[in-house]
Amino acid sequence: MIEALRARIREVPGFPREGILFYDITTVLRDADSFAQAIDLMSDGYDPDAVDVVCAMESRGFIFGAPIALRLHAAFAPIRKLGKLPSDKVTREYTLEYASNTLEMHSDAVKAGERVLLVDDLLATGGTLAASLDMVKELGGIPIGVVVLVELLALGGRKRLEPFGVPVKSFITY
Repeated sequence: MIEALRARIREVPGFPREGILFYDITTVLRDADSFAQAIDLMSDGYDPDAVDVVCAMESRGFIFGAPIALRLHAAFAPIRKLGKLPSDKVTREYTLEYASNTLEMHSDAVKAGERVLLVDDLLATGGTLAASLDMVKELGGIPIGVVVLVELLALGGRKRLEPFGVPVKSFITY
């Protein structure tokens, strides 16, 4: 199953800028069976009774996070780019392999003591997930795991997440 999903991912050199090799997951989404397999892989192994909230990062994380939250019977909390949320929020700046950015989430998205699974499509430098983990912890949430479909090993994102002490699952590595 994993190799079939890997074969569906399109590699786009020079996007979003020269020197970057972009792994395009929209080709996985284009095939309903592949999309379902990705959701199955990413949600398997998590006990619905042990996950209160699924947090996912804008924008491709939403694609996987929302169906995983439904599968686990958990709340869904979006983590958005700056300026997209209308109410009280917490924010974090972060860097990724080709830019810097700011993320935010509503202050009431995670309550103290809630167990949180973080979901994204891809782990590269770990900047997005580290910023997200910081915000979840600031709100009193208990991160119980990070799950991504794709991990770019050479960029060291997993190492950047080690200080959080949270298990990280990935399924397709480059």
